[in-house]
Amino acid sequence: MNNNIRIIMKIKAYFFICMVMCITESSCSLHNKAVLDSFAVDKQLEYCDAQVKRTLAKVDNDSSRMPRCVNANSADWYMVNIYDWTSGFWPGILWYDYEVTQDENIKKTAIRYTEYLLPLALPDHIGDHDIGFQLFCSFGNAYRQTENEAYKDVLIEGARKLATLYNPKVGTILSWPGMVEKMSWPHNTILDNLMNLEILFWASKNGGKKEWYDIAKNHAQVTMENQFRDDFTSYHVAVYDTITGKLIKGVTNQGYGDETFWARGQAWSIYGYTIAYRETGDKNFLRFAEKITDVYLKRLPEDYIPYWDFDDPNIPDAPKDASSAAIVSSALLEMSQLEDNKEKAKAYKDVAIKMLENLSSDKYQSRDANSSFLLHSTGNYPGGYEIDASINYADHYYLEALVRYKEMQSNTK
Repeated sequence: MNNNIRIIMKIKAYFFICMVMCITESSCSLHNKAVLDSFAVDKQLEYCDAQVKRTLAKVDNDSSRMPRCVNANSADWYMVNIYDWTSGFWPGILWYDYEVTQDENIKKTAIRYTEYLLPLALPDHIGDHDIGFQLFCSFGNAYRQTENEAYKDVLIEGARKLATLYNPKVGTILSWPGMVEKMSWPHNTILDNLMNLEILFWASKNGGKKEWYDIAKNHAQVTMENQFRDDFTSYHVAVYDTITGKLIKGVTNQGYGDETFWARGQAWSIYGYTIAYRETGDKNFLRFAEKITDVYLKRLPEDYIPYWDFDDPNIPDAPKDASSAAIVSSALLEMSQLEDNKEKAKAYKDVAIKMLENLSSDKYQSRDANSSFLLHSTGNYPGGYEIDASINYADHYYLEALVRYKEMQSNTK
């Protein structure tokens, strides 16, 4: 074989190798893009917008009543008044929908439903520990998007009312005043309260009293020290002595039993300690958030949507709780951005996306069944209501998670 032929063959071989490498690299790039695009967030946001409009067509009649839940085997919303603990979630949904769509009709409707809640900020309304849920989901999102100073004033008043429930001897906010007599609980605090700390943190930095920051941080610290077992699973309720300030006992009021692992309580905690770390920068809260997250994730079934209580002996025939997955998916997307550990940040983001993928499947989306976003949430199993239902807070945190994921996508482009 002469030198010219050898040179030609080498050139052909070189170009063949280059072509293969190019195709392989292109295929890998396409594969990676397919993985990234496997969860079509825009499609899910469009679905939520369509469901919002379906709900408005059913319930929007200038009434101040809010859609709370659609019970199993029903297509109709159960409506509640503004004093219900869930009343802020529907306005919050409308504000998130407006944030995505910029639909002025949705904005007008969001303003109207938000302002229905104004009596909650009046002096003659005492308020309770849920005022954070009621006002921060509604007026908080409204102020964030409109910068209307009147909304800011409402939030500060809500924080003031919440702060009045703080017991400095115990170091936490009182949750259920009625339980003091009914159950002989001198001072009780529920895990849900961790979510309501956000309005205190926010208000303390936006014109409210600086002591509200300390109240929120103390509450998170005392709850961390008393309301979790050695394995980092949680009690729904902590009961304290008002004289000594010491813990009397832990109770799991809405779980299967006092020593069982109630899914939504842990979900509130994961979200709550993400807030606490974001607002304080205290690494102890981040490390604790990791521990309570990891035990939750370890117990999840294959579809990433927990049963209502991880210890229900009827699993796998026990009800699921999509609301818990929605809350945690939103929390983990934020935690992944706050994390100082890159491996954990990626793992939490990946799990959050998995949760959203499954929540967005035909198994969990309501679609034609009713006009909510999600099916298969459990409100209060021991109480016998909202079992295998669609619930407004499941929808609220699902949409919040979608909005957060969309924003994260936009920031990486």
